[in-house]
Amino acid sequence: MPGEVAVVGAALSDCGRVDTMTPFALHHQAAARALADAGLSHADVDGFGSTGLGVLQPVELAEYLGLRPTWVDSTGVGGSTWEVMVEHAVDAIRAGTAKTVLLVYGSTARADIKKRLRTANLSLSSRGPSQFEAPWGHTLIAKYAMTARRHMHEFGTTIEQLANIAVDTRYNAGLNPDAMYRDPMTVDDVLSAQMVATPFTKLHCCIRSDGGGAVVLTAADRAADLPHPVVRVLGTGTASNVTTMSEWTDFTISPAAVSGKLAFERAGLTARDVDVCEFYDSFTSTVLLTFEALGFCERGEGGAYLEGGTMRVGGRMPTNTDGGGLSSCQPGMRGIFLLVEAVKQLRGEATGRQVPEARVACVNGTGGWFSSASTVLLGVD
Repeated sequence: MPGEVAVVGAALSDCGRVDTMTPFALHHQAAARALADAGLSHADVDGFGSTGLGVLQPVELAEYLGLRPTWVDSTGVGGSTWEVMVEHAVDAIRAGTAKTVLLVYGSTARADIKKRLRTANLSLSSRGPSQFEAPWGHTLIAKYAMTARRHMHEFGTTIEQLANIAVDTRYNAGLNPDAMYRDPMTVDDVLSAQMVATPFTKLHCCIRSDGGGAVVLTAADRAADLPHPVVRVLGTGTASNVTTMSEWTDFTISPAAVSGKLAFERAGLTARDVDVCEFYDSFTSTVLLTFEALGFCERGEGGAYLEGGTMRVGGRMPTNTDGGGLSSCQPGMRGIFLLVEAVKQLRGEATGRQVPEARVACVNGTGGWFSSASTVLLGVD
């Protein structure tokens, strides 16, 4: 249909433990692979989106990649950035202000810590509204832990149900030869791991890795002439929440409740139409709240809904099929990886972990500590 936009290229850089490459090099590798996957070249790119690297974002990175775009995006809303950028790219392509948009990300977060070039984040900001919480120990992990504890208090969600999310995600990682952690684990393994921020042990939390990814978007009618099946952007939605927990009216409702409603309405779909999900999984509670917010189950029923292998490849709603941020790859802002895995699933290219006859994928990024959310629905004919 006229005005439709498609993802025509998707690829990852080297991921996991990457000690010999810079963040710039990872961006370059991911971008080159995505363009090659699309059957396009640098000369075809007139739109470019990236954030988090360089002084003049994304101008410095575009220069490094040999690009001179006439449309740029440097949106920075945390882990949901890449889903937000997809929405922006779709609007730009429909408006004619860009024809081919490249979105790219890369980070050596793990390698930098190992080399003592940086430290782990305790609080991402002590400026603006955040200054009133930072002195009291409201770390990023603690904020997510508070959402889990509140959900447990209000709805009777158990720590075993949350741990099961990590176990199922590890199961999927075991099917992915590129996942960083693949050994099977049990609920008891999760519960007995080192405590980080009650009720979260280490295995409730995403891993830290290196890696990057990129996607290429263009008009769907043009995509028909390119190498792969056309993966259409069916609907998008974005929502901004808060950075201070004191301003969040309900810790048990993700802003995905807003972004998801917009995306599903614009696509003319419901959660029942989805075959595979790729959700930001910074922590186990992130996944649970996302399922509830997007309408896969009722509010407060996420724990029970996710029992019985729901998220596993072969389960009733395969989710984070590559192993997610909990087991596969998480270099800092994982949203781009969700898009790449969704495209692979819809093309039937997820060898060893393929969801049979996947036609509609739901991608949801979460930024900050539920500070933002963006939902993208992708589909193939």
